Amino acid sequence: MYETILYGTADRVARITLNRPQARNALNDRMVDELLDAFARARDDEDVRVIVLTGAGDRAFCAGADLGGLGAAQDGGRPLADPEAIRASAPYRLFTAFPRLGKPIIARLAGHAVAGGLGLAAACDLVIAAEDVTLATPEINVGLWPMMIMAIVNRNVAPKHAFRLYYTGERISAAEGRDIGLVTEVVPRAELDARVDALARLIAAKSPAALRRGRDAFFAVEGRPLEEQVAHLLGELVELAAGDDAKEGVAAFLEGRAPRFEGR
Repeated sequence: MYETILYGTADRVARITLNRPQARNALNDRMVDELLDAFARARDDEDVRVIVLTGAGDRAFCAGADLGGLGAAQDGGRPLADPEAIRASAPYRLFTAFPRLGKPIIARLAGHAVAGGLGLAAACDLVIAAEDVTLATPEINVGLWPMMIMAIVNRNVAPKHAFRLYYTGERISAAEGRDIGLVTEVVPRAELDARVDALARLIAAKSPAALRRGRDAFFAVEGRPLEEQVAHLLGELVELAAGDDAKEGVAAFLEGRAPRFEGR
């Protein structure tokens, strides 16, 4: 069904693999379109509770944009200026899709994540990286700037660390990425798959209704004044508590058994 990615499901987990290892899994227009299709497919599949995003091979998770195949950044050599053209561009559609996924997404980094690839990983909710993986925003080295991913990276990293990445273009280790907020966990390469699988199973066992509503609320209140955040979150809590999953969770707790969540 897809030319540039792989898609499969098992045990309530959808696994999406960037599958251009010969190009270090670089993003092109077709890959972005296929990723968005796969995201929608996983979002709409009631049997899927968690998404894992990874890259084929162990050389690169994603090397960023394929400069010969991602035509959305410019139009005839001129930067896009029309708001409609910007909203239709591949980078815009890709990075703005993550808040609307409705389900947790875990990035599995078995290879390096640089430029747009770092933004792709940082856009995921959790990032599990092999200990020998590196991260970088090397755009400055060719006279560019990580404009599109800066909106994503800045949500994860304090300004002093972000500017170091942007100004120098230097690679940092997965461990340093964890220390500054880009990576959730760093594990030995031999343990990467087991850890990602265990984490995905752990999350998949939780209430789909709580995961969906809680994740949506996280993005809905981002950047809003405190008073608006509290009011919105209170309303969400009331509605969530009235749902079947919450009632089942409380009943299971009182009865000393594992809950049987159905996503309602």
